[in-house]
Amino acid sequence: MSAVPAAPRAASAEAAAGPEFGLLLVPPRARTGWRVVPARVVAMCAVELQKLRHDRTELYTRAVQPALWLLIFGETFTRLKAIPTGGIPYLDYLAPGIIAQSAMFVAIFYGIMIIWERDAGVLTKLLVTPTPRAALVTGKAFAAGVKAVVQAAVVVVLAALLGVGMTANPLRLAGVAVAVILGSAFFSCLSMTIAGIVLTRDRLMGIGQAITMPLFFGSNALYPVDLMPGWLQAVSRANPLSYQVDALRGLLIGTPSHLALDFGVLALATVVGITAASGLLGRLAR
Repeated sequence: MSAVPAAPRAASAEAAAGPEFGLLLVPPRARTGWRVVPARVVAMCAVELQKLRHDRTELYTRAVQPALWLLIFGETFTRLKAIPTGGIPYLDYLAPGIIAQSAMFVAIFYGIMIIWERDAGVLTKLLVTPTPRAALVTGKAFAAGVKAVVQAAVVVVLAALLGVGMTANPLRLAGVAVAVILGSAFFSCLSMTIAGIVLTRDRLMGIGQAITMPLFFGSNALYPVDLMPGWLQAVSRANPLSYQVDALRGLLIGTPSHLALDFGVLALATVVGITAASGLLGRLAR
């Protein structure tokens, strides 16, 4: 009985076909191990940012509120001189806080989008892919961060037009972008975590509206921490927004800050937020 001829090996087929046709016969190796997560994070982030190409009205409409804070609140309190800011014009002092506020407002309702994806069946399809849940959440979180950077750029331009003295150092501006991205990533993960608990858009909207202003007023965005009562100072020190504002002030207008502590807290808060949101993602998809 004659032996069945063995099938030619892929390597020999590739060699016979030549290097220019090798990829047509042999598929590229799949990413494995640690290389999977960064690739999936970048892919998910790119998918989220593609949505901006179809609808940019969100960026324009969300720029209205920070503009009003700077034009009305900032200009008025600059004339009143009611809040001690260490010799810094109050508008200059306020601008970094408004940048942080606008970034938080972009991110804090991000969970509504993931609930919409659940209702549309998109989330279930994403969860059955090989993409790790942490990569999915991280991609969405950093997409929120990139959107917030665009929003922050609008506020920076407006503040510059109003005469706020800010740095033009590229390294400092890069640090501003990192602080905005980390802060927005945390607040978007907080929103997705709440979405995984409450499961409905109406409840998420109510909770988001309930916590947004306390987070803002319980930080150092509008006034120094020293002016707060003792209990509110404790709240401010536990509020990641305070560390984001401190970093932005130090980088943009050169006030004394604790950049290592600020970025450390923001990075830790982001990791905790990603972990919590990833753990509740499966519950949201049931």
